[in-house]
Amino acid sequence: MVTKKPSIVIIGAGMAGLTAANKLYTATGFKDSFELCVVEGGTRIGGRINTSEFGGDRIEMGATWIHGIGGSPVHKIAQEIHALESDQPWECMDGVSEEPSQPTTIAEGGFQLNPSVVAPVTTLFKKLMAYAQGKLVGDSAAGCEEIDYYTKLPAKALKVSSTSNGGQEKLSVGSFLRQGLDAYWVSKKDQEELKGYGNWSRKSLQDGIFAMHENTQRTYTSAGDLLTLDYSAESEYRMFPGDEITIAKGYLSIIESLASVLPPGLVQLGRKVTRIEWQPEGDEVSGMENGSATATRPVKVHFCDGSNMLADHVIVTVSLGVLKAGIREDSGMFNPPLPSFKSEAISRLGYGVVNKLFLQVEGNDCNNFPYLQMVFHRPDSEFRHKKIPWWMRRTASLCPIYSNSSVLLSWFAGKEALELESLRDEEIINGVSTTISSFLPQLHKLVNSNSHELCNGTANKVGNSHGSEVKVTKILKSKWATDPLFLGSYSYVAVGSSGDDLDKMAEPLPKLSNCKSAGSPPLQILFAGEATHRTHYSTTHGAYFSGLREAIRLLQHYQCIGV
Repeated sequence: MVTKKPSIVIIGAGMAGLTAANKLYTATGFKDSFELCVVEGGTRIGGRINTSEFGGDRIEMGATWIHGIGGSPVHKIAQEIHALESDQPWECMDGVSEEPSQPTTIAEGGFQLNPSVVAPVTTLFKKLMAYAQGKLVGDSAAGCEEIDYYTKLPAKALKVSSTSNGGQEKLSVGSFLRQGLDAYWVSKKDQEELKGYGNWSRKSLQDGIFAMHENTQRTYTSAGDLLTLDYSAESEYRMFPGDEITIAKGYLSIIESLASVLPPGLVQLGRKVTRIEWQPEGDEVSGMENGSATATRPVKVHFCDGSNMLADHVIVTVSLGVLKAGIREDSGMFNPPLPSFKSEAISRLGYGVVNKLFLQVEGNDCNNFPYLQMVFHRPDSEFRHKKIPWWMRRTASLCPIYSNSSVLLSWFAGKEALELESLRDEEIINGVSTTISSFLPQLHKLVNSNSHELCNGTANKVGNSHGSEVKVTKILKSKWATDPLFLGSYSYVAVGSSGDDLDKMAEPLPKLSNCKSAGSPPLQILFAGEATHRTHYSTTHGAYFSGLREAIRLLQHYQCIGV
């Protein structure tokens, strides 16, 4: 009798899935001893990595940054394949992940802010975040006059109104930040009022500058509201040391490198999974619905075209958003449903949406657009510009993707990012044009003109007194929330969850330790992806590490039993 080779199916051809496939396929003796297949629901590989082109520049619709080059596996691969240099311009090729040292910060109404007004609030915000992340302690905190009033905050009132299990109140990053700002105002209550900023007071400007930084933080974390971002878990998140850079030849070059070792046909595109049937601990395989598996193939994967595939092991690398949708009662993605420890972790963790908006501009001075930081009035302020749309008011910046580029970029998070997906190009250009007319009344302005003819055949020009103007000729936006293969962007630890939930996300089913006594085949469903890594969640390198982890788990399992 010929013994069947163990069959491994990987669901998803993104960073986690292809890293796992690469590790398995290149392992010594693997090709002769196992069957391997990667199934991808979309028409391309890469997942939330999607390199594209816009205005002649290479841009990223999804993952953008190598978050620290010291020790990053992504940076190592990029070096090995010579992906860090390119003749074609690329997004953020200047190599700065945050604003330059002297951005142009303008308050609504066209008031350019003196750096002496912006710098204290910016410093405060950065130190508060550094403290929340566990970076500003001990010697590094010594000598900082601000430390006295905000290092005591975690022990005081960093509480959101909701409570977690057992009635214990949880702390949020958002409440911590605002408590810090309140304490700052108390310590500076005798400051003299500012002059020359119209209807802006010193306090309202400081509040607006602080909110600008909060909105940038929302795009970093994907938490639409920082009041939902858990404070305790923030210090567990880890960054690699060194510069944050983008990849000259595009993030997709990393994906293509990982996939290059796999033979043609191993990755199957257009194979969207609808249901995964498996054998929980204590169940007999023969008792599964409709004879769905055999003793050697305990998992059955169903696809949207009605076909199916049997496997011994399935590595699930879909996004947390897809898993959240999959555990709903009306979904039936897993049959039987996932055990409560797994489904509850999926429910508790946060998963948000972040979108990018690119604008192509033309005109005699289009290459001199500033790195614009925008300070907005509060949405309920009587001084706000009534025609600036609500979805623009939590956008922190609008800037060229590199120095002198004619492509501008803005980031959106939360409900504003979701709204962006539903808007027509004309509506977006109108909203951006109105916003910039308020912020840059003395500079060159955008013209409401799209790459296709507007419905009324005219362009709403917002020019300056010298007749110089910059035209938006087309836009490009990401739409991660409404894409059924992702349903959002990346994960965060929400208030009510913890790093323990990320560890639970990584646990395989059934657990290896329980299988001998229960008689259930081990490691039927394994989980990988950025939302399964406790310290590097939300990143491509976190996804990489998770794919490596699950591949090694399977290799070690079979090595132990002599295969």
